[in-house]
Amino acid sequence: MEYKKTQICRNEHILFDQFDLQVEAGEFVYLTGAVGTGKSTLLKTIYADVPVQGEVARLFDFDLTRLKKRQIPELRRSLGIVFQDFQLLQDRTVYDNLDIVLCALGVKRGQERRERIEQVLSDVGLETKGYKYPQELSGGEQQRTAIARALLGRPRMLLADEPTGNLDPDSGVAITELLHRLAQETNAAVLMATHNLSVIQRFPARILDISSLR
Repeated sequence: MEYKKTQICRNEHILFDQFDLQVEAGEFVYLTGAVGTGKSTLLKTIYADVPVQGEVARLFDFDLTRLKKRQIPELRRSLGIVFQDFQLLQDRTVYDNLDIVLCALGVKRGQERRERIEQVLSDVGLETKGYKYPQELSGGEQQRTAIARALLGRPRMLLADEPTGNLDPDSGVAITELLHRLAQETNAAVLMATHNLSVIQRFPARILDISSLR
């Protein structure tokens, strides 16, 4: 991923101008800064929910400054996105929350879907939880399910927007540790927006302070 001399706006307000950022495969980057400084907006430009302008704004083979609407689904399939509020379907089991995503990705064979679901549940330490509903899980387990969902498409980059925000301190540490491990094991870049200084201190990585760029 490379942004060079880019401009990012929220409505009519310019959040960043002449903004540079380069992220390599397997790299872990924390996005920090006060609420409202633009961490989430920056992430939204990467998955083409907010437009970006400038000299270079490239993600893999996609030029985000010239991205066509028909290209957006393909771009998003190369990403895994994790939100603060989990966004799980409450009337479906963990397994079914994952299966519906694979169906949407066009994986037709039931055996292949089962194998991929078993793999991502193993990756996040939920091998025995597939039959449970989200309300039967702890907050940390729900976030692990959301991360498992993000892994289904075998993404080249994971975007995590305040993934510890709704968790107790111990669960927040466990989720951050999991994301670091996934970056190492899958070689996917991870951008994690957070204001949780304790996990940053415990799991050091490159820090981009958004507040300093405005």
